[in-house]
Amino acid sequence: QLQLAESGGGAVQPGGSLRLSCVVSGLTLQYLNVAWFRQAPGKEREGVSCISAVDGYDDTLYVDSVKGRFTISRDKSKNTVYLQMNSLKPGDAAVYYCAAFAGVNCALVAIAYDYWGQGTQVTVSS
Repeated sequence: QLQLAESGGGAVQPGGSLRLSCVVSGLTLQYLNVAWFRQAPGKEREGVSCISAVDGYDDTLYVDSVKGRFTISRDKSKNTVYLQMNSLKPGDAAVYYCAAFAGVNCALVAIAYDYWGQGTQVTVSS
């Protein structure tokens, strides 16, 4: 059974940074596309970033609003995917979810993902 566990959320001021972690158990990352989604109150779930896991090939995608500020990465030895978030803005505040599916290339479309974590709260305010 594939399981995802997020951590690293918290409260920061605008301009601050956080690093989210998604620990994957049940399958190694080399077979998984992993993404970060977020959902703010009253808004639809939004794909933030994803990393493809075709063996020997890395491909990352970002929603336009986070390009240049967020970086997705993975540590295969720890079976963990990270989302480094810099220059945070109030509009980044949301519950952030890690999601995964076995496939060739990742996408920022929630319906593609079979497995989801419970989410971690990110608050950005002064």
